[in-house]
Amino acid sequence: MVARGHHRVSQLASRAIYGLSYRTPLEILANVKEEIDGNVGSLDMIVTFVGGRRTADGGEGREDEHFRRVAPLGIRHGVFITEEKNMDKTEKRPKKRKDKAGKETAYRRGKIDNKRYEKELLRLQIELVTMLEWIKDKGLKVVVLFEGRDAAGKGGVIKRITQHLSPRICRVVALPAPTEREQTQWYFQRYAPHLPAAGEMVLFDRSWYNRAGVERVMNFCSEEEYREFLRTCPQFERMLMRSGINLIKYWFSISDEEQERRFQNRLKLKHKRWKLSPMDLESQRRWIDYSRAKDEMFAHTDTKQAPWYVVDADVKKHARLNCIHHLLSMIPYQDLAQKPIELPQRTEVGTYVRPPITDQTFVPEVYPGTGEK
Repeated sequence: MVARGHHRVSQLASRAIYGLSYRTPLEILANVKEEIDGNVGSLDMIVTFVGGRRTADGGEGREDEHFRRVAPLGIRHGVFITEEKNMDKTEKRPKKRKDKAGKETAYRRGKIDNKRYEKELLRLQIELVTMLEWIKDKGLKVVVLFEGRDAAGKGGVIKRITQHLSPRICRVVALPAPTEREQTQWYFQRYAPHLPAAGEMVLFDRSWYNRAGVERVMNFCSEEEYREFLRTCPQFERMLMRSGINLIKYWFSISDEEQERRFQNRLKLKHKRWKLSPMDLESQRRWIDYSRAKDEMFAHTDTKQAPWYVVDADVKKHARLNCIHHLLSMIPYQDLAQKPIELPQRTEVGTYVRPPITDQTFVPEVYPGTGEK
């Protein structure tokens, strides 16, 4: 009964989560309970499935205190489930998603609203602060790689991750094109100085995988250099992990239509035009070449020790929340008990006399806050 019930529960959970019925988790559980005639073991499995961790025996699995804290309230398996109190009965359901051939896919996806997105983002960012304190306290070394298509939203995710974090503990590395001297070095040498020490986390906005992507497609490296990279990259990453570094690799994937839309947006907006480089324009023309390069890169470097985690980035807000949530789940951490902080009393002024205010040079008050335009 457990095996049959688990299969049935999985089907019902999938239907409920992926859009055939937009309901709250409690309603999902109630419907499943009726279908399974009160099978307690299977009901435990649906609780675990809805929470994002499914186990064959209906046990806790990885549904521990850490996961309960970081698991988002409205995001389940990349799908936003709208609470009934926020869903009007006359509201139209999202249309089915279509693939490149125009065929409807098996599930529907709703888009998270701005208010819920900001609330969820702040909650995850607070968890990031807690995680970073744990990394600092325990002396962990964390490296996160952000790779993917041009205009896939890697920079936006990195900004949201680092927004409230200490730049002394969490650093972002975005290296320019290699110099003539760096081109004569061992390929991984220019990246090694940026690896973290104990108690640090480093985010690479593009990394040593440039050789398997842009350098391969644009012929910036020879065939021999490319093949050597594919052979040695898994060994290099295993060396990092054996040295105690936690290596996490993300690939941001977007459709060709979405990439073109974002390129067009960058052309229109002056404050985003700097993002559109000659390499971006060339990537638009060589979409298939980049696809082949990515497939071959995955075939050689998507290892069990250092797997690639693919982020569906067609919707920026979903990609940000999903990526941050996954990053939190990759580093087991606890909330360190903070000692109460009391502000000390300010010392008496005594004989100190401030210099005349006219002796100082002030920034002109162009915006005095008077409400005038």
